[in-house]
Amino acid sequence: MNVDLVITTYNRPDALEMVLMAVSKQTILPFQVIVADDGSTQETASLILQYQAHFPCKLIHVWHEDLGFRAAAIRNLALAQVKSPYVVIIDGDMVLEKHFMEDHLRNAKPNQFLQGGRVLLTDDKTKQLLKKPSYFDPAFLENGVENRLEKRLTAFRSLTLANLFRKDLINKNKVRSCNMSFFMEDIKAVNGFDNRFVGWGREDSEFVERLINHGLKGKLIKFEALAYHLYHPEEPKAALPQNDELLKQTISNQLTRCTDGLSKYLFEN
Repeated sequence: MNVDLVITTYNRPDALEMVLMAVSKQTILPFQVIVADDGSTQETASLILQYQAHFPCKLIHVWHEDLGFRAAAIRNLALAQVKSPYVVIIDGDMVLEKHFMEDHLRNAKPNQFLQGGRVLLTDDKTKQLLKKPSYFDPAFLENGVENRLEKRLTAFRSLTLANLFRKDLINKNKVRSCNMSFFMEDIKAVNGFDNRFVGWGREDSEFVERLINHGLKGKLIKFEALAYHLYHPEEPKAALPQNDELLKQTISNQLTRCTDGLSKYLFEN
């Protein structure tokens, strides 16, 4: 089964370069990589153009004007370009372990979506890596990979442990669109992300709420589909009140589709 990869980014070309390097090392390459660019400057476009010349699979750059944090809309614009039946969504600061795409594909099953985790890198480790971006394959218990020892002890790939710790997504607070995968037919059924979300927060939770209302189950996966999250300061949370209200409406009305979503861009293609 072919799989496409959507990478959301905004004005962080050094991080994006590390992500693209990691994608090129995957044991199973995506059919397409689509960079969903939320209004970055020319530096990001130049980097992608440079990589398009030698990337091992098709590399597409979709961009819209910088009108604030619009992750929902730019993801929809990218999803409208997907050609594969399955799609993985990550953020542009998630450096992938080489089996990442393989792990998502192995766990892909009808009537479910996958929620992976993230291995946090410290500020110092991130600065060290970004001085000279290169392929990152950390050693077990490497310094700078998670601050807490108990977290570092779980930051490695083990299919045996993955089978033991795989479970249903019950706690919706664990929804993180930085590492998720879906069948495209399910995304289209709920009309993708809701374009009305502007500003950080809840656009992914609301999207998942509609998928669950549509009859899907979420599956949490650990010890596989590993991605190393480059440090960045927290995003401003000023938009949370209005975004929480949109989420609340979806929950109370048990909505399965949004009106302003993916279809807007599908019709344009």
